[in-house]
Amino acid sequence: MNGSHEPGLHRRRWAAAAGVVAAGTGLVASELIAGFVSPSLSTMTALGGAVIDAVPPGVKDWAVSLFGTADKLALLAGMALGIAVFAAAAGVLELRRRFAGAGIFAVFGVVGLAAVLTRAQVTAAAVVLPLLAAGIGIAVLLKLVSRLAAPQNGEAGPGPARRGFFQLLGGTAAGVLVGGAVVTVWRGGAAGVNEVRRTLRLPVPQSPAPPIPAGADIGLAGVGPLVTPNPDFYRIDTALSVPVLDSREWRLKVTGRVEREVELTFDDLMSKPLIERHVTIACVSNEVGGDLIGNARWLGWPVRELLAMAGPAPDADMVLSRSADGFTASTPLEVLTDRRDALLAVGMNGEPLPLEHGFPVRMIVPGLYGYVSATKWLTQLKVTRFADDVAYWTPRGWSERGPIKISSRVDVPRNGASVPAGNVVFGGVAWAQHTGIGKVELRVDRGSWQPAKLAPGISVDTWYQWQLGLDLQPGQHEIQVRATDLKGTEQAEEHRSVAPDGATGFHTIRVDVKT
Repeated sequence: MNGSHEPGLHRRRWAAAAGVVAAGTGLVASELIAGFVSPSLSTMTALGGAVIDAVPPGVKDWAVSLFGTADKLALLAGMALGIAVFAAAAGVLELRRRFAGAGIFAVFGVVGLAAVLTRAQVTAAAVVLPLLAAGIGIAVLLKLVSRLAAPQNGEAGPGPARRGFFQLLGGTAAGVLVGGAVVTVWRGGAAGVNEVRRTLRLPVPQSPAPPIPAGADIGLAGVGPLVTPNPDFYRIDTALSVPVLDSREWRLKVTGRVEREVELTFDDLMSKPLIERHVTIACVSNEVGGDLIGNARWLGWPVRELLAMAGPAPDADMVLSRSADGFTASTPLEVLTDRRDALLAVGMNGEPLPLEHGFPVRMIVPGLYGYVSATKWLTQLKVTRFADDVAYWTPRGWSERGPIKISSRVDVPRNGASVPAGNVVFGGVAWAQHTGIGKVELRVDRGSWQPAKLAPGISVDTWYQWQLGLDLQPGQHEIQVRATDLKGTEQAEEHRSVAPDGATGFHTIRVDVKT
């Protein structure tokens, strides 16, 4: 069948495929080049960051509740699908009118450029990347569509031009797949940062973490571990791609309302008298009973020591911490200067910070949700006032201060589990960071509260494990848990959403007791 009589739908489908392959070629090439010249910022990460910044807080909460720590993977998948749809449309338009599809690719390049310019990591090299992606995509699109549109000269089968189209389309698509795999595996370790981290030796802490008390781990299968392994530790932040910071070039600046500005190198920090402490941290997006919380052994230097070097002004009441990716957090100054173990952390569970958890340096502040304290990839501390500055999430509807609320969780049995009648052992964790847990209680079917066995906590800055055996008769039963801190304050029963300053309510599960 020659080109003039070939069904239009068939050709449009191949033109759409050409658009998708052309866009993929441009993006993959751009991402590969970014690994050499701009490891912390590429076209896709800039676009993703702009999307994250633009979405309303409610959408962000929905995404975290639906996808959990896979929210960024879901965003990337959604972006890839959206780009594919526009690229397919560009391919069809290019088939109908010369340079119409190329114009869509050019618009995409301009949008990518605008996104790059909004990022804190923007460099001259990064600015070129979206334009390069668009240029390569346009060149491939024009080549593919010109071969698809070439006349077939009345031949019974596909002519040379059409065979050339299929060969070029298939070869280019294969190159996109291989290049995409290379980008996925290789870009995260660009600039040798993984190797620098691997060979880094942490100093011996001047003040080691106190030993874990006997019996702190109840040893009940299914209960969250007393110390969360690094690979299992939750990650919620605004960085679509993990910032790549070389510790040899890292600097931390203390600015703002201070007597003197201070600049710290990584070697300076490592030479300080470091301390090691177990601290539980939590995300403000953690729903009642959720798992966006973890406990780790952190190594670092007290933030108060650094601030003392700078000399905060008497009227200052906030420290605005800044990440390499532009994220900011507003932390009350008194929390960073009191006796709690707020740290400039360099180590996590005996090893240098993982890249995704803030290497080379992050903040850890007991008692505050991460959105106002746990800044990763830390580069600046600005001593200021709440009246003068706002952090990333405050204008998006979140509270400017975020003390962690008393909470508790049932880990076993799981909600909806079937269990045999008789004595059923329940277990879980409870936390009231920087205050400590005094007791944990359970009730069945809204009956009277029964005290659980509370294991000793590592410290008031960590979660505590608990367990309780309950005699249950056959049928459906509702189980609720509540905690009380060491000051006698009970966990709030009223159910409240995570916005604007953390969820409240009793974690409630239901079990099906079988005979």
